[in-house]
Amino acid sequence: MIIAVDGPTASGKGTIARAIAEHFGFAYLDTGLLYRAVGRQVELNGGDADNADDALIACDFHDSLLDDPELRNEVTGNYASKVSVHAQVRKALFKRQREFAEQDGGAVLDGRDIGTVVAPDADAKFFITASLEARSQRRWQELVGHGRDLTLKQVKTMITERDARDMNREDAPLVAAPDAMVIDTTAFTKEQAIEAVIEAVYASRK
Repeated sequence: MIIAVDGPTASGKGTIARAIAEHFGFAYLDTGLLYRAVGRQVELNGGDADNADDALIACDFHDSLLDDPELRNEVTGNYASKVSVHAQVRKALFKRQREFAEQDGGAVLDGRDIGTVVAPDADAKFFITASLEARSQRRWQELVGHGRDLTLKQVKTMITERDARDMNREDAPLVAAPDAMVIDTTAFTKEQAIEAVIEAVYASRK
């Protein structure tokens, strides 16, 4: 079984996807981490994330980079959003994602184009979203909790800019698949959101 979980940054899609995978005993892949690794590698290379050639070279990152704590910060997130615009980068990472999705035993993948590009044949598709204000507040609290010195206004600006890049890129833009269940987590607790998605997965298996 393949479960696709898409949505914008700080919508709660990662938390929900991990919970689904744990509940059903499926393998889990945060596909955004792959793009963050490419973005981080561009930074380490001293390259330009807006340059397609620099971004493609960075796709040849070592697997150990996936454990780099810097991948989780907002700066790397912005690098990831920039490199994801390049069709060459998306093509380079597609095979790895598709192979993960097709493994035996079930897989949950979260990202921004899983239900539309990576796994359009997924057995269950979800698009997790929330208001800009709610997402900004969540990400700001997360970053402050990790010792980052950022204001809520700065985080909101970063998320707004990233949304614009993700939604307006020519190749695989952030959009809900036509057959995806859209869940707005603005007024949900984490537990409520997870419960709603797990119930929907059970319903799709009948």
